[in-house]
Amino acid sequence: MTSLVRHVTIDCSDAYRLATFWAQVLDSRVSDDDKPGDPEALVESAGACLLFIQVPEKKSVKNRVHLDLQPQDRTRDEEVERILALGASLFDDQRRPDGTGWVTLADPEGNEFCVERSKAERAE
Repeated sequence: MTSLVRHVTIDCSDAYRLATFWAQVLDSRVSDDDKPGDPEALVESAGACLLFIQVPEKKSVKNRVHLDLQPQDRTRDEEVERILALGASLFDDQRRPDGTGWVTLADPEGNEFCVERSKAERAE
């Protein structure tokens, strides 16, 4: 048997706060074992488990790995607006006039991630 990815681990300054943001983004929840102030927090979702680990260093450069999100029940643009309302910020907008492209957002601690078109939008 080969190895499987168990978690995608993200360094951060406030594990519980960032996990709470991502739980909202992914329509999930923070593990019942995790509380505010804990040095780590887990978000389990259908696509992946995200583990947030508190570290003393601040983010200083662009991520070498990032998450690509694909909306399941709304359009890319609707999802971008929803996530911005949750506290993300716009990092880069690669949407094209023909409807293709993606949007790069940053979570509350500056970690970049992309929102792509939904499966339905790709089928059109």
